Amino acid sequence: MTFVDAVYNSPVILTEGAVIERLNRQPAVELDPFIANAGLIYDDPGKKAMERIYRQYTDIGLRYQLPIIVSAPTWRASSERISKSVYRNRNNIVRDCIAFISEIRHDYSDYADNIYIAGLIACRGDAYSPREALSAEEAKTYHRLQAQQLAEAGADYILAATLPAVSEALGMAAAISPYGLPYSLSFVIRANGTVLDGTPLWEAIETIDAAVDPQPLFYQVNCVHPAVFGQAVKHSESIFDRLFGLQANTSTKSPEELDGLDYLDTSEPEEFAESMVSLHRQYGLKIVGGCCGTDDRHIEEIAKQIRSGLKISSNPPLVTSNFSSL
Repeated sequence: MTFVDAVYNSPVILTEGAVIERLNRQPAVELDPFIANAGLIYDDPGKKAMERIYRQYTDIGLRYQLPIIVSAPTWRASSERISKSVYRNRNNIVRDCIAFISEIRHDYSDYADNIYIAGLIACRGDAYSPREALSAEEAKTYHRLQAQQLAEAGADYILAATLPAVSEALGMAAAISPYGLPYSLSFVIRANGTVLDGTPLWEAIETIDAAVDPQPLFYQVNCVHPAVFGQAVKHSESIFDRLFGLQANTSTKSPEELDGLDYLDTSEPEEFAESMVSLHRQYGLKIVGGCCGTDDRHIEEIAKQIRSGLKISSNPPLVTSNFSSL
């Protein structure tokens, strides 16, 4: 199935859990201060460490025969950030990051058709600070080149994630939409149902849908705890015709409390997965996975509980790409 087919026809799609955070906690791995983990594809030890994490997540999809989204390490690989990094003379870092994920996917034989590569884009500034957000027009210009590079490199779709403000999200949508790839926007929200800039989530979705053609394929939320998400959306169930996914973190702390936290605030995989699967069942969330604080244990527990709910063996025989039977 194409990615669009998978979104509309699969009962659930997994995503990876934390990648950058896990790498940052490995003493032997040094993330570039400007482009984070994108530069690790040129560093053999770092590349191997990152590949191990990606394969842990992808192996879970394979084991439970669920499609999975794997986001390329391009979150901070904007042209401005690349120009400030030690990798500034590399020809096309975005292309090389997509190639890195594509090589991993290729190793999964028949299951490879169920691995979808997200070309990941971040806001320009601090993802927890709406005050640093670009205006819509500034964002359209700033993000255009990275969107083009991701489209040309072969991503299955583009994911603009951890967005704290509607203005920059709108400009990102305008930058991405001309290149012909499906795309989604993923906001950080508060328990009161607003994006970090104070805009109600439903209003953010309506504003962008009305302004951009083509519209995002869907919207997501990331980097909030499942309990925060559940509280935020309990009075806005109508948004679930456009809100398809949650990549949650394992802490109930606010973004301000989490920013710069010097220890890992997390929860047990079983508890986390129960909350995620409950939201999946209650609201029909199609895309479920992890963000800060999660690792392969959290994603595996989600897959196990979802597979159990589908009343199919949690360890089915390997089959070729066909999830319509689920």
